[in-house]
Amino acid sequence: MASSSRDSVQGAGWECGPGRYAELVTKSDRPFHWLTPAPLWQSRNDRLARRFGDPTDDRRRAWMQALGVDDTDLVVDPSPGGRISFLVAGDTGEGDASQMAVVPPLLSRQDGTAFLLICSDVIYPAGGIQGYEEKFFRPYAGYDGPIYAVPGNHDWYDDATGFMFWFCGAEEAPKRPRAKPLSRAWIRDLLWRSAPKANPEAVARMRALRETPGRRPSQPAPYLAIDAGPLRLVGIDTGICGDVDRDQGAWLQRVSRGSPRPKVLFTGKPIYVDGEYHPGPIEGGGTVDDIVRDPANNYIAAIGGDIHNYQRYPVRLDDGRTLLYLVSGGGGAFMHETHSIPNLDASGLAGVDEEHFRLYPLRGDSLSRFSQLYGRKLWLPRALLFIAPDQAAAIVGKRLGIAPTRTRAREAPTTLRERIAARILFWLPGRGRRGLHLPFSEWLDWNQPPMFKSFLRVDAGPDEVHIRCFAATGCASQQDDPPVEDSLRARPGPGNTWEWVLADD
Repeated sequence: MASSSRDSVQGAGWECGPGRYAELVTKSDRPFHWLTPAPLWQSRNDRLARRFGDPTDDRRRAWMQALGVDDTDLVVDPSPGGRISFLVAGDTGEGDASQMAVVPPLLSRQDGTAFLLICSDVIYPAGGIQGYEEKFFRPYAGYDGPIYAVPGNHDWYDDATGFMFWFCGAEEAPKRPRAKPLSRAWIRDLLWRSAPKANPEAVARMRALRETPGRRPSQPAPYLAIDAGPLRLVGIDTGICGDVDRDQGAWLQRVSRGSPRPKVLFTGKPIYVDGEYHPGPIEGGGTVDDIVRDPANNYIAAIGGDIHNYQRYPVRLDDGRTLLYLVSGGGGAFMHETHSIPNLDASGLAGVDEEHFRLYPLRGDSLSRFSQLYGRKLWLPRALLFIAPDQAAAIVGKRLGIAPTRTRAREAPTTLRERIAARILFWLPGRGRRGLHLPFSEWLDWNQPPMFKSFLRVDAGPDEVHIRCFAATGCASQQDDPPVEDSLRARPGPGNTWEWVLADD
């Protein structure tokens, strides 16, 4: 097994040459400028939805009516049982080297897989039918199976028109109802970004890249269930703000009760993330996590995208069961920092502890990488702000009261200059959230190893479910033999329960 970031700085990709991902990039990266309005303007629907009311629930219902599907149509790939393998990649569609760096290692682990599932944000920054050519069709042209997807907030910034066109076969978008003049909804709709028109020639080129019927990205709706061997996978559409409409909520309850198979939820917004709990509101009352935790529904895990890294939360419930909550959003977009995640023992989260928590990149690697990024962007001498990976891990460990993961980091000496630099970096906004998200996500982007991307492979049978998190560093030495950053196995327990066996247990 290849050395991982938990073993050494070399395993993390700090000392390596770049792989062949650069050959896959067909468009040069556009440098970010503070005054460039294009990405902010293209993604304005996010701000409009949060300021003037989110129309996503109503528009999703309109899409479902236009698609003309019912509950039975929303269960695909029925399988009598047996064994199955599939891949999961979250938040993929940035279209630059950071996305392409995931492609070689992902394809190296595709043997024997039935499909690829993209969990959140297929396209950045704001959807669009034509954007799929460089950010979906060309990157995954080498994947041999079908591709399913759960939309994220960015996929809704064009009213999900691109997503519905390519994944659900919807040729026309339903008309939006007219809002009352001078109302909040009227102001919102006046500024709302409409879906950009697609070039028919570009559409033909994209279809040709997956022209074989078994490779076409086709699914009945933006939310669906996949009966995958011994598992039922349930994918939900959380729209822009992370909630679920009442019709989808009722369907989620029915499809969760409708099969005795163990289930895994896939969602555009994770339930546990960054040391916080977000149960996922359902329009009209209740939450997504209420359904996941109900023992009658037999869920064993919930996997969400949106945040661009990997996080593992095994949550011990009051009834003694352990549910696995994962963040898997490292499939290609810029990296969200992990060094700001608190010690979980002090977080107040019930059923969660630091001992069994895992994340990728490690907190120290995240801090070290951001010390590089800020130093470069602010034109500072390397000796002023940079903190080496093991020294950064030692500083984070002391700050949070936890032992660094790598043995050498536990023994790494730190200087006064490095400790001051760390204080500054913890004060700086990192990737930013909400209003700061777009400027910092582009300003602090990078496309050189280590990129700290990741994807999952799931191998399931009646007697075991095995989930592995593979790293995609961008390193030539790791692109065909990607390191395993986490490994988890669930096995049947008493009654209808499953027990998780963690790699470090």
